[in-house]
Amino acid sequence: MKTLNRIDFPGAKYTTRVVQFGEGNFLRAFLDWQLDILNEKTDLDAGVAIIRPLNTDFPPSLNTQDGLYTTLIRGLNERNETVKEFRMIRSVNSEINVYTQYDQYLALAKDPNIQFIFSNTTEAGISYVESDKLTDQPATSYPAKLTAFLYERFNHFSGSKESGLIIIPCELIDYNGDALKKLVLKYANQWNLSDKFISWLENDNVFCSTLVDRIVPGYPKAQISELESELGYKDNFIDSAEYFYLFVIQGPQWLAQKLNLDKCNINIKIVDDIKPYKERKVAILNGAHTALVPVAYLAGIDTVGESMNDSQILEYIKETIFDEIIPVLDLPHQELVDFAQSVINRFKNPFIEHQLMSIALNSMTKFKTRILPQLLAYQKAKSVLPKHLVFSFAALIAFYRGVRNNQNYPLQDDAIWLERFSTGWTNVSNGNETLAQLVETVLSDSAHWDCDLLNIPQLAQTLTQYLTVITQEGMRSAIEKCVTGSK
Repeated sequence: MKTLNRIDFPGAKYTTRVVQFGEGNFLRAFLDWQLDILNEKTDLDAGVAIIRPLNTDFPPSLNTQDGLYTTLIRGLNERNETVKEFRMIRSVNSEINVYTQYDQYLALAKDPNIQFIFSNTTEAGISYVESDKLTDQPATSYPAKLTAFLYERFNHFSGSKESGLIIIPCELIDYNGDALKKLVLKYANQWNLSDKFISWLENDNVFCSTLVDRIVPGYPKAQISELESELGYKDNFIDSAEYFYLFVIQGPQWLAQKLNLDKCNINIKIVDDIKPYKERKVAILNGAHTALVPVAYLAGIDTVGESMNDSQILEYIKETIFDEIIPVLDLPHQELVDFAQSVINRFKNPFIEHQLMSIALNSMTKFKTRILPQLLAYQKAKSVLPKHLVFSFAALIAFYRGVRNNQNYPLQDDAIWLERFSTGWTNVSNGNETLAQLVETVLSDSAHWDCDLLNIPQLAQTLTQYLTVITQEGMRSAIEKCVTGSK
């Protein structure tokens, strides 16, 4: 069986117009996959040169397969049908190790065809290293590497307006484009680069913030023999991903034409502000995860997929999203409903086994950022508490008892919360503290919640009521009595 290469598997080759910092699974099954579709269906003609931002030989270079690899997209589509799609990705032309091929890296800066820079160097990648210098080959941080690249381009093209680039980071931090631009300008000033260069950075380059969304499990090791037999070739870089994807770019509307989005129906949105989309994702996708975990886990379930196959839990999470989260979000209603349905389908994906306990990490902070804003907004708008969101809060407090079916399970959170719950639940068990007092302890931490939750009408009382049923009758009975069966 032959391994992928461009001689034995000939096909389209595209002009290198994209420099991509990061060779990982996510960008290959997200950005490069989307570019490959746009290349095939339009005249975009955008090939990718990948820059490996870290000095490592693992995984091996994509050059060993001439940039070719296969994506495997699996999940449930909009019609709730199971999807399994292979695509041979031809958008990647080369991979450069910036530590051993610095001359090739700088040569890209002088290429007039380059138009875009994309990156995903992890959340820690957009960071500042004070010791980085222009003369380093290369500098340590990604922003410093990028500054050196842009300075090389500025000098080669004499600062022409046309040589400016569209810079689109995909790191998972708020307003990543603004953060990256700030650090590039910081290095430019630290290195005493010219005012003309700084003006060129500011006026002739476009830094875009983004929201990216797709689960990418990566190399499907357990099924690789079966998949390669199905494909008819060996591929050391098969990259599996879920069906759903979303790419929201905050930038000028002319970017849509630049990317040929008017010629191909693809889920890339060019918007004036990513904030509503981030709030939608945090509230619906992340919020549903956080609301689901303690309820489903204490009901005896271990994974997200199993939760969606349980009619009681599925009803609970649907009511949580559609009845209490969506009504307080600021985007067109149908757009929110469509996104919410895609979230349910993602949770049902039979090809991804997502352990509830892996989502449970730092749940107290997650509840604060993902659910509390909707809980408070609902109470303010309707003058009543959203019972599902409050129930999830009660379930979370019960979850931090650390016991299911008389078996202890590990908890991972800030030490202050672990200690507080350990003491509180021990006191409740010994009869030295009531559930109402435990609830009051949780709600009274204004430093954590950024407000005094004891002032929210009926919140403490309702939490205590729900928590009492959970602890005395079990989660299944509590869901039925407190939430889904109490309409």
